[in-house]
Amino acid sequence: MIILVTVIHVLVCIGLILVVLLQTGKGAEVGAVFGGSSATIFGSSGAGNFLSRLTTGMAIVFMMTSLTLGYFAGRKPSETIFDKQPAATAPPGKTVAPKQEALPATPPQTPAEPAAPQASPPAKSQTP
Repeated sequence: MIILVTVIHVLVCIGLILVVLLQTGKGAEVGAVFGGSSATIFGSSGAGNFLSRLTTGMAIVFMMTSLTLGYFAGRKPSETIFDKQPAATAPPGKTVAPKQEALPATPPQTPAEPAAPQASPPAKSQTP
């Protein structure tokens, strides 16, 4: 909705600039030197009325879109894109290692097995 209003606003701004530049000023005598006013598209007196009505209409649309954009700019968003972002992100090209669970402080106890008797090395006997 905001994008549509913004596009309309920009188009009306450009149109309003062009319509204002097309209008003749109070010094119409200077403008008549460069071309006859009877050979225009709008007729001899139709251009003034048409352009003034078009300027008024575009000014009304411009004000409405300005107020609408101002209203939307003043509203606080209820949700942002940062709320939807995952917690762990990595820069492009790098992978994030999955979190590993912490190991317990002591290893689990296993039942004690009886120790096998160790054989002692054969003793050397002394012979005289």
